[in-house]
Amino acid sequence: MEDKKMLKKQADTIRFLAADMVQKANSGHPGAPMGLADIVTVLSRHLSHNPKNPKWLNRDRLVFSGGHASALIYSFLHLSGYDLSIEDLKNFRQLGSKTPGHPEYGDVPGVEVTTGPLGQGVANAVGFAMATKYAQNILNSPTSKVIDHKVYCLCGDGDLQEGISYEACSLAGHLALNNLVLIYDSNSITIEGDISIAWSEDVKRRFEAQGWEVSRIDGHDYDEINDVLVRSKEQSKPYLIIANTTIAKGACEMEGSHHSHGAPLGCEEIKNSKCKAGFECDSHFIVDEDVKARFGCAVEKGVLAEQKWNAMVSKELSDEQSTLLNQLINPDFSKVQWPSFEVGSGVATRDSNGKIINAIAKAIPGFLGGSADLGPSNKSELSNMGDFPNGKNIHFGIREHAMGAICNAFALYGTFLPYSATFFIFSDYMKPSVRLAALMKLKNFYIWTHDSIGVGEDGPTHQPIEQLSQFRALPGFYVYRPADANENVKSWKKALSMSAPAAFVCTRQKLEVLKDDRAFGDVENGGYLLKKRDNATITLMASGSEVFACLQAGCYLEKLGINANIVSVPCFDLFVEQSRDYIASVVDSKTKVLAVEAAAGVEWYRFADEVIGMSRFGASAPAELLFEKFGLTSHNVARKACEMLSVNYKDVSSTCKIK
Repeated sequence: MEDKKMLKKQADTIRFLAADMVQKANSGHPGAPMGLADIVTVLSRHLSHNPKNPKWLNRDRLVFSGGHASALIYSFLHLSGYDLSIEDLKNFRQLGSKTPGHPEYGDVPGVEVTTGPLGQGVANAVGFAMATKYAQNILNSPTSKVIDHKVYCLCGDGDLQEGISYEACSLAGHLALNNLVLIYDSNSITIEGDISIAWSEDVKRRFEAQGWEVSRIDGHDYDEINDVLVRSKEQSKPYLIIANTTIAKGACEMEGSHHSHGAPLGCEEIKNSKCKAGFECDSHFIVDEDVKARFGCAVEKGVLAEQKWNAMVSKELSDEQSTLLNQLINPDFSKVQWPSFEVGSGVATRDSNGKIINAIAKAIPGFLGGSADLGPSNKSELSNMGDFPNGKNIHFGIREHAMGAICNAFALYGTFLPYSATFFIFSDYMKPSVRLAALMKLKNFYIWTHDSIGVGEDGPTHQPIEQLSQFRALPGFYVYRPADANENVKSWKKALSMSAPAAFVCTRQKLEVLKDDRAFGDVENGGYLLKKRDNATITLMASGSEVFACLQAGCYLEKLGINANIVSVPCFDLFVEQSRDYIASVVDSKTKVLAVEAAAGVEWYRFADEVIGMSRFGASAPAELLFEKFGLTSHNVARKACEMLSVNYKDVSSTCKIK
């Protein structure tokens, strides 16, 4: 490349901005930003993006999987003209700043996705590339390329050691995602020292075996960096660039040392390094005008690129394309033809859920998803809607963790509403990406079936116990466990109206469809009074399949002269967000309160005097025997209620019928 002196000056500016940020904060990671500065500088000349409109749909996506290198990200965004000032850089890692320790989506324009836990960004990049492919397939025509951008991802040794990256990259190779470029910062350093202490695989052969094109370059040679980026645009496979770099490149004494990974370099080291590079030795947070102008070209280029794209969209798109693009960006949920279910019939909530998502997918072009090889069991397949990348059914394979992170990227892309499905017990494999979805407030939907000991014969390895409590404790995340098919419909309606991720925890066993004669409140409040009795002395609360057991128990208690209120709580998270007055209207403080759930249920003590739940792992047996063994039956609920009220219990089940 020409103007190598300018390229070096640009790269050194990034290096020293990053070093100054970490030093001023007395916290952070200077090594990776300094090592990657040359690559990011050259990459900046290849990116198509608009710093004045970070949400432009056809922009290149740039993902920094190694979120600890946030000083690099913020320096690049500031120099490129995004809404991030020098003062923001100076407030790195400070309370309330726009420059947190790891990049957080929504805090800084230009940050595409929240990364931090290593490997997440790699899977996010695969998700962006998959979303791009599907968008191209449904929007582009031979004459009008609505979507034609690339996805770039910077990652390090730690990212590629994490299992999620293997899952995601395997799928990327299988799908031949030629719009994806992964730049691997191979500096051979981890926190504990050289990578050889724990890692010795041949990364090039690993990726080639997964169906990737691979090149190895000197990550500090501007010509090699530029040439490989040019080649990467013309490949028929995803492209891995193994860039051999030196951590803390440009530092006087710390260059190449693992000690530069996660600690400030020190004022003297930074001063000497600046002197060595020809910078003003005692300067801090300095950006020369020529460097500012060169990086700032991104604004002019980006504005022009978006203007041309907008003109193409307005002039060249067919009416059909324009309508579809608008429907993708602005989904109209009023068009969903919701399924109905006959009162008194038996319908597993996984089955009603399958009908619900098919109804949504028929009405909403951007609603799509799939399962981790459990589609028939999860009832998550979309009928007659084709397979990805040409259709809506995504086959993730047995890759739960990558599936979660890939769907996060779909949710961020700007045109899609993704869902993913697996057994509830395997939600554990998804937890890190689910947590990030909540942190980013993504409209991302999780279908988790086989919700309890009702799984039965598969035994305790497949029977969720603690998972409900775990996900209810996750801030900004909404777990729906519907009592029947109609609650399931209402749960989806509520979830679609919110800007937050939601999970639908569904049964394998059939549940009776209940008559909608609720006494007070509704599903949209998270919990509601299903049955109200005058002069009630006890309230029975439950979610999911246990609601029917409470209704039966209430009938038994009535025959014994005990009036019981029955409360259904399909979404505990929503319920606790309601006003005190609403909650008091549902849970009568003058009554004893008994909660029932086929899970650990510790959170129910927020309202309940006693909880019938699971205090141990399940067992392998038919479901009905397990519910009997662990006391999750209407008889035991009534018996426990009587105990709480100091009343003798007797079996009156033969005289009761739920109406």
